[in-house]
Amino acid sequence: MTDRPLRIGLQLQPEHADYSAIRDAVLRAEDLGVDVIFNWDHFYPLHGDPDGKHFESWTMLGAWAEQTERVEIGALVTGIGYRNPDLLADMARTVDHISGGRLILGLGAGWFEKDYDRFGYEFGTAGSRIASLADAMPRIKARLAAGNPAPTREIPILIGGGGVKKTLRIVAEHADIWHSFGDVDVLTTKSAILDEHGTAVGRDTARLVERSVEVSGAPGVAGDALVAAGATLLTMSSAGPDYDLSKVKAWVDWRDERR
Repeated sequence: MTDRPLRIGLQLQPEHADYSAIRDAVLRAEDLGVDVIFNWDHFYPLHGDPDGKHFESWTMLGAWAEQTERVEIGALVTGIGYRNPDLLADMARTVDHISGGRLILGLGAGWFEKDYDRFGYEFGTAGSRIASLADAMPRIKARLAAGNPAPTREIPILIGGGGVKKTLRIVAEHADIWHSFGDVDVLTTKSAILDEHGTAVGRDTARLVERSVEVSGAPGVAGDALVAAGATLLTMSSAGPDYDLSKVKAWVDWRDERR
């Protein structure tokens, strides 16, 4: 693995809150020293009242791009089935420019059936959704390359998921960041499988693909072990309506003590 800087991410779940509260949380998180602020790409809440307040992710990212100055921003993750891949790539290019080169393009196969049903998308199967992600990747990269003006940088592509046969193969081929779920043992096992896929496709994923992981609780519990296992982007969530950032502050302080 390369010597990547240790980074702390925060996913602000865009549910059960007025937008003013989300905007305030973004400012507070940037002031705290968070490295990356994510939202998620759903159309309905995942917790609590299933028809509660909720906002769309990419419109929000455009606002965050103007509102923030330092943090990287992105969706954790964009459901590939919700938008034409070429359109999504052009949205990403635009937000990249609005933000001055701070967008991370987070992508995933999608899983929340209600999103698909209520908005008229075909849900399909897990296999068909993963196939759609694989099919979209060359289109996204080609559209990014064709844009005028070109993106301000090579936009980092984050792919979330842990399916060992198909998803990690797509990560090995296309991703700059792999976002994983699970404990240290899961991260270690699947990271090794990712590198096996990297060897198969001729890409040095140990060097080229950053390991990102979802965390919860206090950093003293598993933080050091996750870093030892190769994770350099550690992301936690905060929910509306109030967006308590005390947990992320503890992780930022822990990051700073390690530097």
